Amino acid sequence: MNVCIVAGARPNFIKVAPIMWAIQKAKEQGRDIDCRLVYAGRDDDPTLEPSLFADLEIRRPDVFLGVDCENLNELTGQVMSAFERYLQANKTDVVIVVDDLASTMAAAIVTKKQGILLAHLVAGTRSFDINMPKEINRLVIDGLSDLLFTAGMGSQSTAAREGSQEKVYMVGNILMDTLRHNRNKLVTPQSASLPSSPYLVFTLNRKALLADEENMKKMLEAIVKSANGMTIYAPLRNKAKALVSASFPSEGPTAPFTFLPPLSYLEFGWLTAHAQGIITDSGNVAEEATFNGVPCITLNSYTEHIETVKVGTNVLVGEDAEVLGTYVDKMVRGEWKPSAIPERWDGRSAERIVQILLDRR
Repeated sequence: MNVCIVAGARPNFIKVAPIMWAIQKAKEQGRDIDCRLVYAGRDDDPTLEPSLFADLEIRRPDVFLGVDCENLNELTGQVMSAFERYLQANKTDVVIVVDDLASTMAAAIVTKKQGILLAHLVAGTRSFDINMPKEINRLVIDGLSDLLFTAGMGSQSTAAREGSQEKVYMVGNILMDTLRHNRNKLVTPQSASLPSSPYLVFTLNRKALLADEENMKKMLEAIVKSANGMTIYAPLRNKAKALVSASFPSEGPTAPFTFLPPLSYLEFGWLTAHAQGIITDSGNVAEEATFNGVPCITLNSYTEHIETVKVGTNVLVGEDAEVLGTYVDKMVRGEWKPSAIPERWDGRSAERIVQILLDRR
């Protein structure tokens, strides 16, 4: 069985790494399965730091499609054209696509047009807001897929309700496979002089938050006030860093945020795993926080994995500065809700996926 795994952006590699490990293990056991890793972007993509693939213990992509553009419709067309050429030149039995990017949707469409089995990793996630481009991507990818690999009961119910129950498999959250595998490999960030006292971690990337600078400043002020002097590490880039810097001093003893340069996967994992709490707009970071038992505040009104809220350590505050401040205060005081690890977030999702693929032969 020839498996093609398509990654569209850096976070995808963290999710597909366990599948590559599991395929390699099955291959060593004499099973008829192998895989190739295809990346939609360029081979010199600056977001793919040299340590990423070493940290994840996977090889660099076998193929780079070389697509790099801002316009999503243009990107979709370029990925479709490049990936079609790849499939025509390489025998492929199944294509695995990840998440909900425009490149993911493009690869999914081409796969089905070529008559190849399509599997969607992290299927069934919905915001139920059709105005979000990613929501359209999700609907298209799930609608086309022959195998839907879901992370929890929420996405399982959605996928089953919208399609055929026979093609939906609740394999668990594959991010937990990577965390479990690397738990003893995490390393202290070399670029930071970390305090022995408790600290918070703050990440920011969502375009809607960055676009509303006035409200974002209110949210930042609420964080700083409620943190009450506790160190806030902020590994921010580009516009996010500029926005925070413009609102608060970035140097000296009165600076509320301590900016960090881009961290490696293992360094960022260490930073968040040892934090008093995390404030983020990233669903992946919130999922990892639940696995690590670290209190987490998500700057959004919804999450693709509601298990992080119902069972895990996550709370949603939307874009409300007052609510945000209240929860940061609780986080700093150590007054957080009881939590647990959701069902099948056990670090064995990739094993289940590979077995399902092998059973399809």
